[in-house]
Amino acid sequence: MTDRQRPGWFITLEGGEGAGKTTAMQQLADSLNRRGLDVVITREPGGIPIAEKIRHIILDPSHTTMDARTEALLYAAARRQHLVEKVIPALQKGAIVLCDRFVDSSLAYQGHARGLGMDAVWEINRFAIHDTMPDVTFWLDIDPEIGLGRIAANDTREFNRLDQEQLAFHLAVREGYARLAEQHQERIVRIDANQPSEGIKRQMFDILYERTQDFRVRTCK
Repeated sequence: MTDRQRPGWFITLEGGEGAGKTTAMQQLADSLNRRGLDVVITREPGGIPIAEKIRHIILDPSHTTMDARTEALLYAAARRQHLVEKVIPALQKGAIVLCDRFVDSSLAYQGHARGLGMDAVWEINRFAIHDTMPDVTFWLDIDPEIGLGRIAANDTREFNRLDQEQLAFHLAVREGYARLAEQHQERIVRIDANQPSEGIKRQMFDILYERTQDFRVRTCK
């Protein structure tokens, strides 16, 4: 459930490796900025100094012995600090917060792909987020083989611990997202990430525009 008493909008982008979330988010932000809207771009894990330090620990390629539960707890800890320092204050000021990953990532990656169970990982994160959920989540869905191919061809992207996982892991992540999209159709919108980035941005904007009168009013001012 989302808290529509807050003046801002919390929009998250989800997807497997190489889905193009960063590019799509920046293009959507540019489109909203051109309409004079206050947009905050952020990411998980990270977004603020403490969470960025946790990100470094989680994604360090040398940390191959990290336990799955340790991983899940670290993500939740980074998420909590990110919320209280950056996301919630921005929402209270009326900003549109665009976040690259949020709780659905933990459910798909640690809950489903790591085999911890979505319910167990949700309980960890329910404590961390304290009912702060996205208004809309865009799942940029891509075939893992295509996504991993994009990453291999991009020599500017950081190499992280998740890039060392086998294809089976990334296929399980996609399965996790599909389960979440089926369970939360009122919030999660699947976007075909195989299309050009301009088409992804246009589809996201149109969905936001159509979803609520409040968003239409703000984008038409």
